[in-house]
Amino acid sequence: IGTPSELALVRMGNDKKLPVEQRRNYKGVGDAISTIAKDEGYPALFTGAPATVLRACLLSACAMGITSEIKMRLSGSGFFGEDGKMFGGLPLLFVATLVSSFAANTVANPFDVVKSRMQSTGEGATQYNSMLDCFLQIIGKEGVFKLWSGFLPAFLKLAPYTVISLTLTDKITKIVTGKEAL
Repeated sequence: IGTPSELALVRMGNDKKLPVEQRRNYKGVGDAISTIAKDEGYPALFTGAPATVLRACLLSACAMGITSEIKMRLSGSGFFGEDGKMFGGLPLLFVATLVSSFAANTVANPFDVVKSRMQSTGEGATQYNSMLDCFLQIIGKEGVFKLWSGFLPAFLKLAPYTVISLTLTDKITKIVTGKEAL
């Protein structure tokens, strides 16, 4: 559902990089979506959807799974009080979610790069035949580390979100059910 909006944001950002005569000069997200649908067809609005879905799945699985694992392992370490309960467990949750955010971003960033590359080409351009083709072309032409370009800004954006959302999830679940969520 969010892919058309993400596609519009990628295209709007890339539009400024094009030569003046090739720019579409989108007026906003709505204009970009309608222009893409009109010029390229409605299916084009879902360009990059497989990479978007894989990225989201990997990001969520890593963030929640690693938070839970780190929280479990560190709670008995004594660094965060008895059973990790120092200050209501907030320091333990902060460390666990911050580390999991870093790991999740490390795993998901290549899919974000591939998604953006696939979405940046437009109007029937077939620079990439598939997500796998995009991966292989990036690695072949620019090296494997190119898949982590933009890692720092992505991590700086994701870390606060992960810390806040997973901490709230854990604390609200504890209030409602009496059990920890993570």
